[in-house]
Amino acid sequence: MNARQSIDSPAAADSTPTVTRQCCMNCGGSDLKLFLDLGTQPNGNNFITPDQIENEPTYSMRMLTCESCWQVQIDEFPPQSVLFDDHPYVSGLNVPVVEHFSKMAKKAVTDFDLSAGDVVLDIGCNDGSLLSCFREEGMTTIGVDPGGRVTELARKNGHLACRAFWNSETAKAIKTLGIEPKIISATAVFYHVPDLHDFVEGLLSVMTDETVFVVQGVNLLDLIQQRQFDHFYHEHSCVHSISGLQKLFAAHGMKILDVSNYPIHGGSFVAYVARETSPHQVSDSVQQSINTERAAGLEKLSTFEEFSEAVAKNTSDLRSLLEDLKEQDATVYGLGAPLKGSTLLNYADIGPDLVSCLTEVNSFKIGRVSPGTHIPVVDERTLAKQPDYYLVLAWNFLDFFLEKKRSFLEAGGKFIVPVPSLQVLDASALKPQTTPIQTADTKRRAA
Repeated sequence: MNARQSIDSPAAADSTPTVTRQCCMNCGGSDLKLFLDLGTQPNGNNFITPDQIENEPTYSMRMLTCESCWQVQIDEFPPQSVLFDDHPYVSGLNVPVVEHFSKMAKKAVTDFDLSAGDVVLDIGCNDGSLLSCFREEGMTTIGVDPGGRVTELARKNGHLACRAFWNSETAKAIKTLGIEPKIISATAVFYHVPDLHDFVEGLLSVMTDETVFVVQGVNLLDLIQQRQFDHFYHEHSCVHSISGLQKLFAAHGMKILDVSNYPIHGGSFVAYVARETSPHQVSDSVQQSINTERAAGLEKLSTFEEFSEAVAKNTSDLRSLLEDLKEQDATVYGLGAPLKGSTLLNYADIGPDLVSCLTEVNSFKIGRVSPGTHIPVVDERTLAKQPDYYLVLAWNFLDFFLEKKRSFLEAGGKFIVPVPSLQVLDASALKPQTTPIQTADTKRRAA
């Protein structure tokens, strides 16, 4: 375990200051334009105890786009240690995410002809859920994550997990161990970093011509078209388009090989990246993705301004609905306490007067209060009674929650879905339940 300890040291030594954006984090240009001001908000993943409310720190949350390369980025990025040292998100508790990871792992193993024992390095490995999917395919697994709690979970799940922020220094420590990964993965991580170029330099130091960087992120195109403003929060230093990524990687002598799109998280891309000298070929999907982005106006400031106006109206409509329900003495609970929910609740100024509590299964959040708005977080498994309405803060998993709460909806309960547009759903939104396929043997036993 000496190797693990030496790699763990960069996380403990992290002293990254708050980053206030002076120039574009991608191209270095100075043409940054504000398009959405979400006010001053706390770290949306810092679920505090009631006695900590008075000392809760807050940070600016204003979204910018660069008119030179159109990289979307936040104006102020708090210290990484503040955001990630005590991170409460656990991948393994999210059923749709785990199912998605399994598909990702199988595709990477097949597409790049991996062999049993090949090394997969997962950056931001969390509890090791993605690594477990690769292990099922016969791969050797290593994870890197700055979070103390989740790193321990990854180790308990049988993975070598190093507690560290990924950067060029951590990469050097990995390199000294002689590790040559065939796959380096980063899911919902590559938009969490204050210095994109240092992150990429770290990748290059451990990549060979055979290595493929598999990066998943929220798709800027989906975010803008579906008004998913709650994907903006302090952990997200930026949100990527394929066009922006192509510029970034090209500046480091790398190429995007392929792009796949998935519905996870409301719309995500998975890009496969290699060195320019890699024998892997570039598919047509890369240029097709860029052409689609341009046709949708992602290189026009007016597109972002129209997005901001739509978000403001949608949020105002949501607050008005909740105020009307309060006057009717209807009870409203939040379904889930995701990080994106913190952005929405704070921006709309929705507190416990309008939403009585947030229901959760994550023990790291239960018994605490929501950041900024201070709504109690309770265990959904111990509720004494159901509300009249659930505000679905984790709207990106709506299909999953519709099925999970089928009995609630069939009994007359309703969902309030805030994004991409305000909706109130009842049992009519449920899909017919599927009947298990009966074999001759099961039919015989039933008879």
